[in-house]
Amino acid sequence: MSAPDREKLRVLMMAALDGEISPGDAEELEQGLAADGDLRQEWESMKRVKEVTGEMGFRKPPEEVWGRYWTSVYNRTERGIGWILASLGTIVLAGYAAWEIVQQILANSEIPLVIKLAIFAVALGGIILAVSVAREKFFIWRKDPYKEIER
Repeated sequence: MSAPDREKLRVLMMAALDGEISPGDAEELEQGLAADGDLRQEWESMKRVKEVTGEMGFRKPPEEVWGRYWTSVYNRTERGIGWILASLGTIVLAGYAAWEIVQQILANSEIPLVIKLAIFAVALGGIILAVSVAREKFFIWRKDPYKEIER
C-alpha cells in the first residue's frame, strides 16, 4: 500500500473514532484495514486508547481548593477594578489641575483656539501617559524576580 493511501486511511480512522465517517468511507476503511495488518494493529490500538480515555474523568478537588480558587478570583477582580478606578481618579484630578493651569492660558485672547486646544491635548495626554507608565513600573517592580539582584 502506498504512503498516500495509508495516510488517507489514517484520516478515515480518525473520522471513525470521532463518529464522523460516512458509510462509504467506513467501507473503504474496512477494506484498507483488511489489506494492511500494521494499520489494523494501529486501528485496534487507537480504539483501545479512545475507550480508556473515554472512561477517564477528573478527580473532584476538595472544598478548600475551591475556596482558595474563588478567593483568588475575587481578589484579582477587585484589584483590577481598584486599579481602573484609581487610574481614572488620578487622570480626572490631574486633568482638572491641568485645566486650571491651561484655563489661564485659554483666558488669553491673543492665542488662537487651535493652539489652546493643542496645549490642553498635550497636557491631558501627558497626564494619561504618566499614570500609565507609573502603573506599569509599579507592576513590573512588584513582580520582578530579579529586583534584589544588583546590576
